[in-house]
Amino acid sequence: MGSGYIGSSMAFAPLAALRPSFLRGGDQAVLTTPRGSGITAARGGASALSMGSGYMLRPDASGGASTGRKYFIAGNWKMNPDTLEEAKALAQEVVKCSEKSQRDMDICVCCPYPFLATVVDITRGTKVSVGAQDVFTEDKGAFTGGVSVAQVKSVGAKYVVIGHSERRHGNIAAESDAIFNLKTKKVLGAGLEAILCVGETKDEYEAKLNKAVCALQLSKGLAGVSAAEMKRVTIAYEPVWAIGTGLTATPEIAQEVHAFIREHLTGMYGAQVAQSVRIQYGGSVAPNNVDTLMACPDIDGALVGGASLQAESFDKIINFN
Repeated sequence: MGSGYIGSSMAFAPLAALRPSFLRGGDQAVLTTPRGSGITAARGGASALSMGSGYMLRPDASGGASTGRKYFIAGNWKMNPDTLEEAKALAQEVVKCSEKSQRDMDICVCCPYPFLATVVDITRGTKVSVGAQDVFTEDKGAFTGGVSVAQVKSVGAKYVVIGHSERRHGNIAAESDAIFNLKTKKVLGAGLEAILCVGETKDEYEAKLNKAVCALQLSKGLAGVSAAEMKRVTIAYEPVWAIGTGLTATPEIAQEVHAFIREHLTGMYGAQVAQSVRIQYGGSVAPNNVDTLMACPDIDGALVGGASLQAESFDKIINFN
C-alpha cells in the first residue's frame, strides 16, 4: 500500500481527503471520498474512525479534543546552528510560526546547551517552550562536560530529550537503557518533562523485532517511574533506519507501532494512563508527510530533526492540515 493511503472495501483514498472537521460531542460527520463513498463517524467518546479492514483515522485534526491528548511538535536542533545569532534568528522565526497555529497544541524547540538561556528569553510568553537534548546522570561534581538537570532547569528549560538514537547507537555516545532510566528519573524528580525515545535499527526492523525492541526499551527506560509521573512523559518512536536518511515509516507502519506502544503502556500502567500518554513520531518528518502521519489515531505529534532548522519547513509541520 502506498504511503498516505488507506484501504477498505471501497477504494484506496488519500488520507487528506478523508480527514474530518472537528466533531463536537455527540455529533456525526460524513466523510466523502474522491469517488463519493461516504463514511459516517460519531464523536461520542470514540477516538478514531474505523475504516473496516483498513486502519483508523484520528478525528481531531483541530487539536486533539476527542483523544484528550494535545498534539506536541518538538524540533530537535541537534548540534545546530553554528552561532548564537543564528539560533536567535531561528527561535524568532519559530515563534512567528507558532502564532499562526489555531490549535491548542504544545510546541517546543530542543537546542544545544549554549543557546538554551537565550532561546528561553526569546520564547518566553509565547506558545513555544524550550528543551534540552540531554542531561547527565549526576547532580554535580567532577564530571567534565556534564550538564545537570538542575542547570538545565535553572535557565528555564521545560523538556529534556532522553534516549535519542544518536546517544543510543554510537553517533555521539553508546548509552544503555539503564542510563536512560536514570536520566528519566532525574528529569522527573526535578519537575521537568521527559521525551523518552525508543525505536529499532534497520536490522531489527527487517527481522520483525521492532515491537519487541520498543517493548524492552520502554520497560527498562520507565522502570521505577510511577503512574502519576507518566503525566510528564512523552514517548517518541523513532525508527533508527528513518532518521536523517530521508526514509520515513509509512503511516501504516508508524500507526501500528504507536498502537503497540500504547498497548504496552496499558500493561505497565493501565488503560487510563496509557490513553493519556502522548506518543510522537520521529524519523524524517517533513512537510510532505506530516499531514498523513498526524491523521493516525495514536500519533500525537512529532519529534522533528532537520526540518526544524528551516523556518518554512517547521512552519508547515506545526500548521499541518
